[in-house]
Amino acid sequence: MLKKKMLKALNDQINAEMFSSYLYLSMESYFQSISLTGFAAWMRAQVQEEMMHAMKFYDFVNERGGKVTLEAIAKPESVWASPLDAFEAILKHEQHVTSLINDLVDLAIAEKDHATNNFLQWFVSEQVEEEASVGGIVEKLRLIKDNPSGLFMMDNELGKRVFVIPQDAGE
Repeated sequence: MLKKKMLKALNDQINAEMFSSYLYLSMESYFQSISLTGFAAWMRAQVQEEMMHAMKFYDFVNERGGKVTLEAIAKPESVWASPLDAFEAILKHEQHVTSLINDLVDLAIAEKDHATNNFLQWFVSEQVEEEASVGGIVEKLRLIKDNPSGLFMMDNELGKRVFVIPQDAGE
């Protein structure tokens, strides 16, 4: 059974994961509007991944006998100055999500909630991967600057991403 403080924190994280999905959906729309369909496809995969994260938390709360309480999702930004600006915003957002996950781990340890701490370790690893992936794209976009050929190649590369549910996602 989840303690009240842990339950509230997990419900807040569900909202944060839903917001992430909503933010990336807004970014997908932005990239569609400037004809960068590969960037948009990358974002669509990210939308699906964030929804999977939200549902992973949702299922965990239910499995532990808690009640999921959904709150309003904040309105995301919808316009960025450039693809680089958008990906720098993503990196900053993923760093924020990492801090939220770390806070959850700290709370689980303080509450002596070993099951939740164990569950959260998947997200700790996932956030390392998220920040590395987005950081790599940011670095490439910084190298490209305003080079249309480079941007076209990057759009092509990002368009190859397809969301695949991780094998351990349901655990």
